[in-house]
Amino acid sequence: MIDLLEIDERENIEIDLLLQAIYRASGFDFRQYMRSSIVRRIQHRMNIDKIRTISGLQEKVLHEKGYLEKLLNDFSINVTEMFRDPEFFRSFRQKVIPHLRKLPEIRIWHAGCSTGEEVFSMAILLQEEGLYDKAKIYATDMNENVLRKAEKGVLPLGRMQAYTKNYLQSGGLRAFSEYYTTDYENAYLLPKLLENIIFAQHNLVIDRSFNEFHVIICRNVMIYFTVELQNSVNELFLDSLSKGGFLGIGRKETLRNNPFVEKYEVFDGAEKIYRKK
Repeated sequence: MIDLLEIDERENIEIDLLLQAIYRASGFDFRQYMRSSIVRRIQHRMNIDKIRTISGLQEKVLHEKGYLEKLLNDFSINVTEMFRDPEFFRSFRQKVIPHLRKLPEIRIWHAGCSTGEEVFSMAILLQEEGLYDKAKIYATDMNENVLRKAEKGVLPLGRMQAYTKNYLQSGGLRAFSEYYTTDYENAYLLPKLLENIIFAQHNLVIDRSFNEFHVIICRNVMIYFTVELQNSVNELFLDSLSKGGFLGIGRKETLRNNPFVEKYEVFDGAEKIYRKK
C-alpha cells in the first residue's frame, strides 16, 4: 500500500530541488515564496505541457532552451489595473500629496510594478496635482517581459471602461480619455506621462536598496512571501525610505507583526499607508 505522506514528502523534495535549480540557473530565488502559491504555478505549467512529475519539469528547465524563462513568467505575479483599489489613490491624493508639495523633488518607488498600470495611475495623479514635473517614479519588477510591456505605455482597449470607473472613484479631476489615444485594439498613454518613469529590473528577494525615496508603493506582492521574506523586504523598504517617507502596501498585508512596525506611524490604517518616523 502506498503511503500518501511519503508521496507528499517526495513532492516537497522535488519542489525544493526545482527551486534550487531555478536559483542556480537564473539567480531568481523563489525558495521563500509561499509554498501554496508556488505549487499552484508548478501544477499549472505541468498541466499545460502534460508533464507527469516535478522532476520532469526540472529536467526541462535545465536542458530545454527557453523553458526556464517560460516557468519564470509563470512564477511572476502580474495582476494589476489602473487606479486599483480607488480608495487608496483617493487617500493618497487627499492625505499624502499635501506633504509631497513641500519637497523640492519627489522620488517614488513602485516595487513589483508588473505591467505598469498603477505606475501610470500615479503619474496621472501627480500630473493633476501639478507635481509630475518635479517627480521621478522608479518602476521595478523581477520580470523583464512585463517591464518591456510597461515601457510602451500600451493598455488593452477593452479595459478602459473599468479603468475610467476606477479613475473617477479615486477622485480624478478630468476626463480620463484626455490621457490616452486609441486605435481599434489598444489605448496609448500620452508620451508626457512616461517621461519621468524609470523602468528597471529589481528582485526584492536578492537585490538591495538603490536610492532614497519619499514614497514606496508595494501592494499585493508580499502576500506571496513567507514571513521571513516579508521581514527582509520590509527591512529593505525601511532602509530605502527617507525620514517621514510613506509606505503603501496592499489591503491584505500588514506591518502589525513586523519587527520594524515601531519605526512607522499608521498614516491611514484603512488604506494601509504608513509613515516612517
